[in-house]
Amino acid sequence: MATINFGGVMEDVVTREEFSLKKAQEVLKNEVVAVLGYGVQGPAQAMNLRDNKIKVIVGQRKGSASWDKAIADRWEEGATLFEVEEAARRGTVVMYLLSDAGQKLLWDKMKPHITTGKALFFSHGFSITYKERTGVIPPKDADVILVAPKGSGRSVRKLFLEKRGINSSFAVFQDATGRARDRVLALGIAIGSGFLFPTTFEKEVFSDLTGERGVLMGALAGIMEAQYLTLRKHGHSPSEAFNETVEELTQSLMPLVGEKGMDWMYANCSTTAQRGALDWKPTFRDAVLPVFEKLYKSVESGTEAQITLDANSKPDYKTGLEKELGAMRNSEMWQTGAEVRKLRPENQK
Repeated sequence: MATINFGGVMEDVVTREEFSLKKAQEVLKNEVVAVLGYGVQGPAQAMNLRDNKIKVIVGQRKGSASWDKAIADRWEEGATLFEVEEAARRGTVVMYLLSDAGQKLLWDKMKPHITTGKALFFSHGFSITYKERTGVIPPKDADVILVAPKGSGRSVRKLFLEKRGINSSFAVFQDATGRARDRVLALGIAIGSGFLFPTTFEKEVFSDLTGERGVLMGALAGIMEAQYLTLRKHGHSPSEAFNETVEELTQSLMPLVGEKGMDWMYANCSTTAQRGALDWKPTFRDAVLPVFEKLYKSVESGTEAQITLDANSKPDYKTGLEKELGAMRNSEMWQTGAEVRKLRPENQK
């Protein structure tokens, strides 16, 4: 491990220099990696493993749209593509990448295939951390490991193809074979991680659920909507309100933050923007700190997990979800966004 100073706190990370792809291939040379689920993370991780010369098969329900996608991605039925249970039976590493609700529903069928010496792999700590709610309690004679890429499956694949790699956390929940650590690091490198930092299943899910409901999605969407509505209320046009709220953020400022940090972005903006941002930042921070504390407690208590399981297990969940997403898509703000995106130079003929 390399020890890195993160803002005055020393942490250990694993880079591709220390744990090379060649070493990962050696660790995994006798493994059959079964990727169960071909929805969000499954396609990217499976294809990256395949491109990195790891023996990998996919498990997916036949007749589903995801099965058809797997066929389109060159997985061959009966050779590298199987029904979920058959793939689990064949795999020595079982990557359980179904949705959290799906993992709960299928666990009783999966558990008999997690036999002695196998590794049960997750990319989210949900099912293990909330095992009393999900019923996902793995056998004691199997390794239980986690690699959680810090991004969507699309990002995992895109950064891999760009020869960059995504940051990922890793954890060992159960080391039955004495090889769990080597296995998890090898898999982390082989799915395309740029570097890996240690965590626990519990910390991973607590940070993940907080982040998704907070800055990454929930808070971001809510703050954008609040600013857009305020500008519209005071007579600004839809295009002006959207450009000031979303377009400038995503197309101009966030790339600068990603490149060199928030302070660098501030330094490369006008003095008027700098002064106003520095003055108002504490106000926004103090306003939302109690909201984040409430959110974290809801995650820590298991309330958010239960809400997720209850909602996603309803037979009409997808219908309800489409109504909610449709309301967002059809709002003035995001309809304006669709038109603004068409006007970007790369989208014009």
